[in-house]
Amino acid sequence: MPRRKGKPVSFDAMVKFFMHNYNIPTKRDIDNINQRLDRLEKLIRTLPTGGRRTASRKAGTSPQNATERVLEIIANSRNGIGIAQIREQTGYDDKKLRNIIFRLNKTEKILRIDRGRYKAAE
Repeated sequence: MPRRKGKPVSFDAMVKFFMHNYNIPTKRDIDNINQRLDRLEKLIRTLPTGGRRTASRKAGTSPQNATERVLEIIANSRNGIGIAQIREQTGYDDKKLRNIIFRLNKTEKILRIDRGRYKAAE
């Protein structure tokens, strides 16, 4: 039986087929995404900037994050402080406190006096 010859496939049709099947974006798709990004950036610029936290703090204000709060509590104790006292003052759970203490000890901001007792490094 002789084989039927089909219609020859054009190169453009093959390219479109591969782009569609392999989810390759076209120039039009990228242009649409760029237009949407431009609109989003314009909206973000129009938002009010007041009320955002800044990195700089005034002297005498309370610390903003948990690590600074725990470090301040340890620094305020003269003879060192235990985990139980830190937990009472902060209200943090054991895992959070262990992570904070580990981080402070590794960066040498606190010294380990005894098991579970710490004081600020000088």
